[in-house]
Amino acid sequence: MPRNDLKIGIVGAGSMGSAIASGLVAAGAWEASSILVAGHNGHGCKPLAELGIRTFDGAEQMLACGPDAAILAVKPQVLPAVMGECAGALAGKLVISIAAGVPIAAIEAALPGARVVRVMPNLCVQVLSGASAVAGGASATAADVELASEVFGALGRASVMREDQLEVEGAVVGTAPAYFSVFVDTLTRAAVKAGMPSVAARELLLATMRGCAEQLLDSGEHPRAYAEKVTSPGGTTACGLYELEPLLFEGSFAAVDAALARSAELAGSK
Repeated sequence: MPRNDLKIGIVGAGSMGSAIASGLVAAGAWEASSILVAGHNGHGCKPLAELGIRTFDGAEQMLACGPDAAILAVKPQVLPAVMGECAGALAGKLVISIAAGVPIAAIEAALPGARVVRVMPNLCVQVLSGASAVAGGASATAADVELASEVFGALGRASVMREDQLEVEGAVVGTAPAYFSVFVDTLTRAAVKAGMPSVAARELLLATMRGCAEQLLDSGEHPRAYAEKVTSPGGTTACGLYELEPLLFEGSFAAVDAALARSAELAGSK
C-alpha cells in the first residue's frame, strides 16, 4: 500500500525533483496527495499536478503546508539562496539534500535546528533503477536515515554510508551512467567497423547490458564469476578480454581519481 502517513516536500521541479516525485507515485510507494512539490514560479509542475501531486509556485508556500521531510532538489549553486529563504521553515525538520559537492556541515550551518541527511542519487532514478548513497548528519536520527533510504530505495537501490564515502560514490556511481553509455557507443562503433549495422548493434548491446545487470542483481554473483561463464579457454571472449581489460582497468582508476579531484576543486570554490 502506498504511504500517506508522511508528507514528502520537494523543493525543485527540475529533472531530478520531478523524477523523485513522479517515481514515488509510479513505484506505488507514496500517495500522490502526500507529495508536495515547489517549482520556481510553478516551472515544471504541470505534469506532476496531472498525477495528483500537490504543486506550489514557491518553496515557502509549500513548506507552510507542513511536510514531514523536505528534499532539496536544486542545483548546488542555487542551494545557498534556497536555504536562506527557507531556514526558518526548515528548523526542526528532516532535510534531505541531493546537491552534489555541498557537505552536510555547510547545510547544517545554513539551516540551524534542521536534521540533515545527504543523498547522492544518479540519473537512473528517472526509470526507478537508480542507485543512491545515503549519509546522516550530526542531528539526524536513525529513523531519519531510514526514511531517506526508503524514499530513494523506492526509486531503485539505496545504500547507507559515511559522508566521506559519498564523494567516492559520486565519482563512481554518479558518473557511471555516462561511462556505461560511452562504452556502449564505443562497442557499437567497433561493431560498425567490423560490418554490423549500428542500430542492431546498439539495441543488442543495451539489451545485453540490462540482462547482465538483472542477472547479477538477482543472483548476487560476483561479476568476475559471471564473466567466466562466457569466457572459454582460448576462445573469442578470452582473446577480447586480454586486449580490453588492461585498458579498462587503467582507465577506470584514472577516471575515478579525476572525478574526485574535480569534486574537491568544486567544493573548495564554494
